Amino acid sequence: MKAIIVAAGPGSRLNPFTNDRPKCLLDVGGQTILERALQALRENGIENIVVVRGYQGHLINYANVTYCHNPYFGKNNILRSLFYAEDEMDDAFIFSYSDILYSSEIVARLIDSEADIALTVDVNWTQAYEGRDQHPVSEAELVKVKNGRVVRIGKGVVSPEEAYGEFIGLAKFTRSASEAMKAAYHRVAKEGPTAPFQCAASLEKAYMTDMIQELVDNGSLVQGIDIEGGWIEIDTPQDLERARSHFGAQS
Repeated sequence: MKAIIVAAGPGSRLNPFTNDRPKCLLDVGGQTILERALQALRENGIENIVVVRGYQGHLINYANVTYCHNPYFGKNNILRSLFYAEDEMDDAFIFSYSDILYSSEIVARLIDSEADIALTVDVNWTQAYEGRDQHPVSEAELVKVKNGRVVRIGKGVVSPEEAYGEFIGLAKFTRSASEAMKAAYHRVAKEGPTAPFQCAASLEKAYMTDMIQELVDNGSLVQGIDIEGGWIEIDTPQDLERARSHFGAQS
């Protein structure tokens, strides 16, 4: 099992904190966001970790990590960033956003899942939006579940009323699921750079949730791993302040 963390984006919503560094290098309670992710993964025996760099990528330089680079991070989106690490997608892997804080226990539950594609889903997601006015609910990657299977996922495609929970940006793909994802990606890529893909204007602009939805539509079994909070997304200055307050209170 390996892990791939996508950390290429500029994190412009966190300006001025990200004027000179990627948001994964912001300090929260004495550790960077990325250091906390590396720790949670390594505590579960995952030592083969890949980080996709982009914006200010030269600053991300941790030991015992494999690096890939997205040189066009300002023009594309997270799915394209992931595929700069396509050569590393040769076995089962954990996929992670680089702006989320999560515990090693959450990673352990993901690893234990027998599903081909397992998504970490916060079923108490509405609590995270209480008083969170800089990051509206419309930005949440909500998940709809039917008969234990994820049937719909993405921003603005699942209403809060029908949502089972929020995808936190942490998932597991088995080797067969990884192969299915690569096949889907290259099939769509043949349609050309301007062809729309799921909810995205193009493959270059697609989110990870667009690919997950494509796999769902193609018949892949996608299941949720339920959690009740216990994670933090850091997308705005308000999020950063709340995260620092949380970890400051723990110390």
